[in-house]
Amino acid sequence: MSKFAIAGIQMHITTHNNLAEMRKRLAILMHMYPWVEMVLFSELAAHGPVLHSAQPAGGDIEQEFCEMARHYNIWLQPGSYFESRDGKIYNTAPVINPQGEIVTRYAKMFPFTPYEEGVTPGEEFCVFDVPDVGRFGLSICYDVWFPEVTRTLASMGAEVLINPVNASFIDRSSDIACARASAAMFQMYVFHINGLLAGGNGYSQVFDPGGYCLHDGCVQEEMIPIEVDFDVVRRQRRRGVLNMGQPLKSFRDSKVRFPIYEEGYRSEYLDNLGPLEKARRER
Repeated sequence: MSKFAIAGIQMHITTHNNLAEMRKRLAILMHMYPWVEMVLFSELAAHGPVLHSAQPAGGDIEQEFCEMARHYNIWLQPGSYFESRDGKIYNTAPVINPQGEIVTRYAKMFPFTPYEEGVTPGEEFCVFDVPDVGRFGLSICYDVWFPEVTRTLASMGAEVLINPVNASFIDRSSDIACARASAAMFQMYVFHINGLLAGGNGYSQVFDPGGYCLHDGCVQEEMIPIEVDFDVVRRQRRRGVLNMGQPLKSFRDSKVRFPIYEEGYRSEYLDNLGPLEKARRER
């Protein structure tokens, strides 16, 4: 089977418990689009961007999500939540199968420093398989600004990138540009799902493996059911975007070694950019 139905949900997020509202949107989605096989929510959809909501993996939040997946017999990527672990807090995104089992968890590698204070970066890349369908990669929000993350996921075989976001700043158009570029550069579907209010300013996007927009979101609540075709990804990776550029193979075959990635590399230019802190008034 090469086709698979994925739906993103863009909804209003508060800084309190949003699980009941998520359950309501999911019920409506599955009533309207019963053919959907995987559902995605936005970053920190469960409780909004508040650190005091943190709880251990396997806690009440994940148990609720597991019940939702099991009830509707769907794959569920419910955005992320703040996970407390070993005295630290991570921005963690679980993946749940139709049996209601946690398949994997991903901790955000690039918290939006200096705004996302108090969050420890994760260090492990995340891909997972839907049996007899294809391989998915998972990143969270600001991670998409770092092509090293997405390139690694593509090299691990990811054919669809799930990228839940909580984006509300005036650089939203740049977020979208990064997501679109990732789809074309790495020849993968990209689901870039945002929230509203405390969950972001909307404009959720879905791109195909050539970087073409399949859904251009708005600033209202939306349900975004898209049927993806894994054969499109595989054909384009073999033959190129529009039978032309084949960047994954070009990178694979390149003899260039990039010193910036070598251990111990220092850049005088980067060192002189100053500390990572919020911009202040200049006068």
